[in-house]
Amino acid sequence: MTMPDRSFPTDFVWGAATAAYQVEGAVHEDGRSESIWDRFAHTPGTTFHGDTGDVACDHYHRYREDVALLAELGLGAYRFSVAWPRVIPGGTGPVNEAGLDFYDRLVDELLAKGIAPFVTLYHWDLPQVLEDAGGWPLRATVDAFAEYAAVVAGRLGDRVRHFVTFNEPRVVATLGYEDGIFAPGRHDLDDGLAAAHHLLVAHGRAVQAIRAVAPDASVGIVLDIVPKQSASTEMLDLESAAAAQERHDRWFLDPLTGRGYPPDPPENSWRHLIRDGDLELITAPIDFLGVNYYTRDIVRSPMLPPLPAVEREKTGFGWEVYPEGLGEVLRFVASRTGDLPLYITENGAAYPDHPSDPTHDPERVRYLRRHLAALADARSTGIPVRGYFVWSLLDNFEWIFGYSQRFGIVHVDFATQERRVRDSGRFLEAVARSGRLPAEPSTAGD
Repeated sequence: MTMPDRSFPTDFVWGAATAAYQVEGAVHEDGRSESIWDRFAHTPGTTFHGDTGDVACDHYHRYREDVALLAELGLGAYRFSVAWPRVIPGGTGPVNEAGLDFYDRLVDELLAKGIAPFVTLYHWDLPQVLEDAGGWPLRATVDAFAEYAAVVAGRLGDRVRHFVTFNEPRVVATLGYEDGIFAPGRHDLDDGLAAAHHLLVAHGRAVQAIRAVAPDASVGIVLDIVPKQSASTEMLDLESAAAAQERHDRWFLDPLTGRGYPPDPPENSWRHLIRDGDLELITAPIDFLGVNYYTRDIVRSPMLPPLPAVEREKTGFGWEVYPEGLGEVLRFVASRTGDLPLYITENGAAYPDHPSDPTHDPERVRYLRRHLAALADARSTGIPVRGYFVWSLLDNFEWIFGYSQRFGIVHVDFATQERRVRDSGRFLEAVARSGRLPAEPSTAGD
């Protein structure tokens, strides 16, 4: 049988991703103020074993070592986020030069190694002072973010060519304000809907702010897209799956692409927050869209009895391994975005460490191989995917799961901060250097 040609163009971007609160540590150094995740993680009962990001991977002090790892692995890009509380500790107002200096040093180190910085302005760490004033449900936070975006782009935009405004605004609004699972831990549907709208408006304002001070930079946003698949052909299941996709995916993708918000239940009276010009702001032209993909959801109507359990392959996190979903997501997104360049800005899997050698991770290698195959197949149909960022470069603080879940292609011993490249890192290195995905090895009996 002839195998498909799963090669990538020479200008395809291969990278790894992290986020500030998950890796930096140094939460009390050089003028950084408290973020909502500092407050939330230090609240008893919110994270696994009470874990916090106080030290995390100590990336703030070890960034040169981590950049050297990227270079060793042949990765040409690094997606990292800037900590707003490190740059403007008061949320608005005076700039903390020491905080900006860190990102200056990081960008210069990356460029010296030939690695392109992809800078995310917001990966969930709102300054606590702004949350105390009302947070994302408050319109004033939009103005504060636009100010912050201009500061960061004004300092870094002479060297950084790719800025991301927000990472996964759905998670911020839904898990943070509506469900209370993530920081800041609010449980209010109206707050969640207000936050969702203000995040999208803030994105539009930030696009304008970045273009004003860094006109040569490309600007985009990152969405998490999860296929919502009906558990059966029952009408109630089909209806539930469609509603779930509307609330999870279309609520953010459709306004960004000029389709406006999907219809919402009449009892949700949040639309009074939409001001004249808001929808035009949200559709401010972007240069790329980032897509984060991990798994799918199978949706069962609550009005139907549960179906018998089905054994499916899962990661150590309990997420189903479903590489076909990556192609489904890309086709769905491209139906809205057309020829807009796309990046896979996060994709990866958590697995427990091998008992004798934590750098041996065959499950993660297999996960990456299968998802990269799905990516290559999607590209072969004309979907304009320009790059791939694995989540994550390092084992890190995984939000409410603390240090119990390891996603890194580099193993981190959190007691000593020693880094060791895993087999999955070497696998990605081979793909990045060759531009070609090797065929999956056959197993006995195949």
